[in-house]
Amino acid sequence: MTDPQPFTLREMRKPDDFAEIAALLSAADPDWPVTAEMMATWDEAHDPALYRRERVAEQGGRIVGVSHVGHDDFAFEDWRYFGRVVVHPDARRRGVGTALYDDAFAALRERGAQDLRTMLSDQDEDAPGRAFLAARGYVRTWDRYESRLHTGDADLGAFDDLMAAVAADGVELRPVADLAGDPQRNRRLWELDWRLFQDVPMGQTLTRRPFEAWVKQELDDPTFSHELSFVALRPDVNDPETGPYVGYSTLMSNPAGFFVIGMTGVRREDRGRGVAKALKVAAMRALAAAGGGEIRTFNDPPNRAMLGMNRALGFRRGPTRSRYELHLDPVTGERRPVPVPPEMV
Repeated sequence: MTDPQPFTLREMRKPDDFAEIAALLSAADPDWPVTAEMMATWDEAHDPALYRRERVAEQGGRIVGVSHVGHDDFAFEDWRYFGRVVVHPDARRRGVGTALYDDAFAALRERGAQDLRTMLSDQDEDAPGRAFLAARGYVRTWDRYESRLHTGDADLGAFDDLMAAVAADGVELRPVADLAGDPQRNRRLWELDWRLFQDVPMGQTLTRRPFEAWVKQELDDPTFSHELSFVALRPDVNDPETGPYVGYSTLMSNPAGFFVIGMTGVRREDRGRGVAKALKVAAMRALAAAGGGEIRTFNDPPNRAMLGMNRALGFRRGPTRSRYELHLDPVTGERRPVPVPPEMV
């Protein structure tokens, strides 16, 4: 048996590499396929004020690995970075992942990185990745539970009373598409999104994305469904920042044919009245009317109310995706202990 061809590392070429990288990412995580079009959208929506470094490993003219590291825009600190290294399943155990990781790690240490983060699932295909992280000192610090539901398995008529009660309470549920005539729609949703996200128990302090970046990454993303994402309005409310918008739930499509809930939330004044649940039911009914499909969502373990709501709607637990962290001393670059939240102990 001959030795495999040597591989080399180089900068990612955009957009020329997108199709090959998308195929690699899809092979490594077939449950969450990626397309070249999605990669182009994400690249165009990136905030240029934030650092990023993207490299590929090439072997015999074929891309066999990719690394993507950069500032964490959801929890930004200049010394905090988020990223991942992915190697094609048939090119593993040849040093590709180690070379890409060492290359990225050296660049981040040179920038004074103190906090490195990534995410992996608890699925069998990610077992080598988890072992890779453990060998380098990464610690699991947070979990996110995935839940799934197919509209064909849900009794959507069972929620008629809920929908009637929410309407009687003065709340209107309207698709984002129907609000296109509101010149303040995008800014009101941006303001509402920030209020709601601050109450999501994600085990970290969140930072606000600039308005233009948020619109590109959310509403302008071609996977965002303006017809299946719903806003809850109270016509008698006129908040200076959010107007009559009191809650919303977003639904995005995936090329594999399923849909993903990006955010569901209601302002504090309207919680406990069934509005969040009604928003999800509205999206489920709209999807069922459009032909139906599977919906996936993620929730954090402390968010018991949302987890209970999803169970009541018919969602069933799927894989868990966990955040892993490595902390470095800002002076010596040596590893520091990583504090683990009480929820993870």
